[in-house]
Amino acid sequence: MEGYSYLLSLCVILLSTKFFSILSQRAQLPQVVGALMAGLFFGPAVLGAITNSLFGVQFCLMPSPLLSRMAELGVIVIMFTAGMETNIDELKEAGFVGFVVALLGVILPLGMGAGMMYFFKPDITFPAAIFVGAVLTATSVSITVEALKELGKMSTKVGNTILAAALIDDILGLICLTLVTGIAGGNTDFSIVALKIAGFFVFVWAMGWAYKNAMIWSDRVQAERNLRRYPVIGFALCLFMAWAAEVVFGVADIIGAFAAGMIISISPKGQYISSKFDTIAYLLLTPVFFANIGLEVTLPEFSGEVVIFTIVIVIVSIVSKLFGCGLGAKICGFDMRQSYQIGLGMVCRGEVALIVAGKGVSMNLIEESELGPIIIMIIVCTIITPIFLKKAFEGQKDVAGSTMFEERFMIDEQADEIEEDLYHRRSLLNRS
Repeated sequence: MEGYSYLLSLCVILLSTKFFSILSQRAQLPQVVGALMAGLFFGPAVLGAITNSLFGVQFCLMPSPLLSRMAELGVIVIMFTAGMETNIDELKEAGFVGFVVALLGVILPLGMGAGMMYFFKPDITFPAAIFVGAVLTATSVSITVEALKELGKMSTKVGNTILAAALIDDILGLICLTLVTGIAGGNTDFSIVALKIAGFFVFVWAMGWAYKNAMIWSDRVQAERNLRRYPVIGFALCLFMAWAAEVVFGVADIIGAFAAGMIISISPKGQYISSKFDTIAYLLLTPVFFANIGLEVTLPEFSGEVVIFTIVIVIVSIVSKLFGCGLGAKICGFDMRQSYQIGLGMVCRGEVALIVAGKGVSMNLIEESELGPIIIMIIVCTIITPIFLKKAFEGQKDVAGSTMFEERFMIDEQADEIEEDLYHRRSLLNRS
């Protein structure tokens, strides 16, 4: 019967992540926090430690090869959907301001994070130190957008700048992750790493050209279209590019998945494909990924050194984004209050930081004892960002800026509804 224990594990994971996510939502916190807390609670860090101290037996959900594989697939789907939600035209329109804010918001956390690691561990390797810095570079786009929506600041100049910078920040963070993982893979020749990265981007361009033209040709030759084939082909592209990125080019598989998502986003059926992946991600893969992160955490004994390291990494994560992005906004002509608001909006960490941290653990660049403080840092940043943003915007009357992002969201929703309606009508006709 032990061979079927994974069914019970999945049952507990799905129910617990949903329950904790509802609690987080009612507490006006992002649901990702609840999913992460579910894994922590039912894993060795909390429930396992409690049952071991009370009964001498560790009774809890434990990491397993199956859950790890499903979590890896969950990472790929998360980054694939993130790529599909990234609008290349919006990145171009954001231009210089968003790029400067995002660039300084990557450089300062990267440098301060690496410097912090050298301070605590003088004998640490360069890839290990820089990988912790890479964890601090990531801003959570989804959490930032949700906070701005709740505050009614999506259409303001500050809100648009935060969103554009967050999108560019993810791109820069992924490039940074590519460089770090390439160097840490055992090849210290930077020219070879750079050549592989250049080859990967050529590969992405070629795959994008081939996929787009293949979809156009498919629509042209088939008068009666079957929409169900598009998500299948899109997901196959995602898996192939994730495999090629890791095996052929030596970069992270999640970057290949992200690139595949961006290719899908500019294809004729991009919005329809994106809508289909919400279900599979929400139903199974995303909860397993976030829960598995918590299950793999064994919180260290809180010695004085660990407590100090946790406090320092939280402070560094907040200060580096606040000053880095705020300085970039100030350089681009924002006043002090607006620069402060933009800096706060970029403090929030989330999915990408968890993904990078998990990648670091799998590559033995981040120790298990460091993962606990990193997760605490992510939770703290996730919690404080909406709170401090609300305080920063209180009493301020903003002049509405471009509504480009909000209009796109509305158009996307309307397009999805039309596509779904057409699909269901076609299905009824085929059955009759």
